[in-house]
Amino acid sequence: MHSGAVVMKRWNNKLKRTIARVAAVLLAFTAIFAYNTHNAKAEGVDVSAASAIVLEASTGRVLYEKDAHEKMPMASTTKVMTALVALEYGNPGDVVTVSKNASGVEGSSIWLSVGEKMTLSDMLYGLMLASGNDAAVAIAEHVGGSLDGFVALMNKKAQEIGAYDTHFANPNGLPAEDHYTTAYDLALVCAYAMQNEYFSEIVKTQYKTLPWEGHEWDRVVKNKNKILWNYEGGNGIKTGYTKEAGRCLTAAAQRDGMQLVSVVLCAPNMFNDCMTLMDHGFENYKNRVIMEKGEFIGEVAVEDGIEDSFSVYTDKDIVYPLTDAEYEQIKRSVHLEEKVKAPVNKGQCVGTIDLWLGENRLNSIELKSACKIGENSYNFNLNKLLKYWTNSRMLDM
Repeated sequence: MHSGAVVMKRWNNKLKRTIARVAAVLLAFTAIFAYNTHNAKAEGVDVSAASAIVLEASTGRVLYEKDAHEKMPMASTTKVMTALVALEYGNPGDVVTVSKNASGVEGSSIWLSVGEKMTLSDMLYGLMLASGNDAAVAIAEHVGGSLDGFVALMNKKAQEIGAYDTHFANPNGLPAEDHYTTAYDLALVCAYAMQNEYFSEIVKTQYKTLPWEGHEWDRVVKNKNKILWNYEGGNGIKTGYTKEAGRCLTAAAQRDGMQLVSVVLCAPNMFNDCMTLMDHGFENYKNRVIMEKGEFIGEVAVEDGIEDSFSVYTDKDIVYPLTDAEYEQIKRSVHLEEKVKAPVNKGQCVGTIDLWLGENRLNSIELKSACKIGENSYNFNLNKLLKYWTNSRMLDM
């Protein structure tokens, strides 16, 4: 393995020799969040919430947390996962028919009637803006085939995202003994969901007109999330309230290319809490460029391949949220395989870049090959053949 110092020392000489190969090799990054969230306490941050967190969405770095791993009910913030699963397993253009079960569900509603038909897309707006419990059930029955089938998909998705301390019992957040999450888990779900363009478009919408069968007028729903009106860059996500859960909010905002997600559970002042959390994030952290696009990482030899080696470059800037003081102290170490055996698969991990702050590893980024290098089945090597041919000619002379 080459150390970061050795790799960077070879930069000037290697770049000129290997620049022609840039187009053939891409670098993919998979962030592995290694930051200890319990170190993310901060002085001067005061929130009413029993549990709270704010993180930077693209890296998952926690910028502040308060009892963020306590299992708690989450009320209608549940619907973040409902919408996400519906978009991943359903089609927005699908026509959903409202069942008696959906029409009669208790709590917040968009007044769906039995037999009423509406597109899944419109249902999702009713779900996320007006928090329709009836829309949640109608969506679940349509996409999952049944409530139980849909809830199983919700729990499966939670595990895939890494929300291991979360369990869903329904798609709307009504009280249930085995229905809970943590602020940390819910923030992970929200950060993941905000990567879905359809989802992010829905949750930043302030007003939406929805058709209303059997009426001379349409429904007009207003988003209950005041963050969209009252906070600079506010672009999501979902409110929630039950007597058991208290006031809950998942909120999001983007400024200067940094997307923050905040979550508060059992929070009497939920909107102020989320704004306080995001203020802390924006005021103290910035996305810093650690490595620039096009920077040479190193060269990997290929054993028994149709190519002898390939070079690795960054295909985009590597950024990470850091304070001013942290940025001055950040270190990086590059670990790259010296040799890999053919065939080399596209997406194969060939090393890592680790970001360090003192003795704490903040992030580990996998280096992957995006090109395929086949195996040299006949052990054919053009350079060896030319060398053999040249030597043979010299012997004949």
